[in-house]
Amino acid sequence: MSLLQKIQTKTATVGVIGLGYVGLPLAVEKAKAGFYVTGFDIQPQKVSLVNRGENYIGDIIPQELKDLVASGHLKATSDFEDIGKCDVIAICVPTPLDVFKQPDLSFVVSSAQSVADHLHKEMLVVLESTTYPGTTEEVLLPLFEEKGLKVGKDFYLAFSPERVDPGNHLYKTKNTPKVVGGCTPLCTEHAKALYEAVLNAPVFAVSSPKEAEMTKILENTFRIVNCALANEMALVCNRMGINVWEVINAAATKPFGFVPFYPGPGVGGHCIPIDPFYLTYKARAYDYHTRLIEMAGEINDLMPEHVVERLMNLLNDQAKPLKNSAILLCGIAYKGDIDDLRESPALKIWQLLERKEAIVSYYDPYCPEVLLNGEKVLSSPLTQELVQKADAVVITTAHKENVDYKLIADNAKLIFDTKNILSQSLNIRPETLENLHIL
Repeated sequence: MSLLQKIQTKTATVGVIGLGYVGLPLAVEKAKAGFYVTGFDIQPQKVSLVNRGENYIGDIIPQELKDLVASGHLKATSDFEDIGKCDVIAICVPTPLDVFKQPDLSFVVSSAQSVADHLHKEMLVVLESTTYPGTTEEVLLPLFEEKGLKVGKDFYLAFSPERVDPGNHLYKTKNTPKVVGGCTPLCTEHAKALYEAVLNAPVFAVSSPKEAEMTKILENTFRIVNCALANEMALVCNRMGINVWEVINAAATKPFGFVPFYPGPGVGGHCIPIDPFYLTYKARAYDYHTRLIEMAGEINDLMPEHVVERLMNLLNDQAKPLKNSAILLCGIAYKGDIDDLRESPALKIWQLLERKEAIVSYYDPYCPEVLLNGEKVLSSPLTQELVQKADAVVITTAHKENVDYKLIADNAKLIFDTKNILSQSLNIRPETLENLHIL
């Protein structure tokens, strides 16, 4: 039976390298579709959790994971020798930036080398990790063809960008449309067949991996630029005494030509603050500087500093220095109603506050503990006493559930709401509450 037939009949054995926010949901959906799936991860803790049927990703239904493990459709291992037993491999590993905002492809290269060591005829490899255009063909393909196998003939290689939005209740892995681009038409055909067998969503084929890689970059560049626009509008509106939130909501009533984006204390998650800079890096090889992207990144990166400066000024108006002031951060996750701390601007604000010698504590119902500067810090219970003792409460994450905002509104000496959540949850506006200030 050919690989294509195995995929179409769901008898192909599938491997997923990387069991994080992208890999584990993908592995679960492939197992739910009927494939036998092996998840590969270098972290023994994740492997043990999966094999016990214990979930650690918010977008997965815990009972589904348990049932898939119990039925044998899903298992995990740190033994990469098992890659050779798979017909299909999806690579879903992190692609961070280094301290100089240059791409760090070490996880991708390491995973690709593991695949290359066990590559066999009639195998499909799909890279899902976000990266710069050219990675699939310039980094992975040479590693694979060194083994004497020919792409499009002996094995198949494609890129399909992940589209994960943690906490999105409408679009998850199963029903989010997919883009695929293979190194050859046959590669594309095999990758398209795989996702069509798994997803309840359209699968759109592009002409090569480069187009698929650039698609992901464009999607996230759209977001970083519009987030920066919203943040810059917030900075200007603050100086002019204008409520930026009211302005954006008014503009959003226009039924065409406008998409609302909202300001905040910075941008977090893997996608927006990282992915566009993969293009910035690659574009330099073509003697082109992505000025708009770089400027957008600068604006967004400055927002945590702006929050701290605003807070200093607000405390100064009350004749209080920031040094030795008790600051309570409400929300530490990078976005509302999830536990994801990746690139969270709240953590950056926390570090800036500590450099100013403020006394910082935090409350987040979704993140009971956090590792900061190598030390574990626990979330404080949100009590009347905690709020009253704080010199300022800074709302850094817009959790819509499990936070008693009324308790904060009734007891805080000073509230700096960087997400305008009090307006949304309690219909409280700054002009109606003297101690409330918004971004």
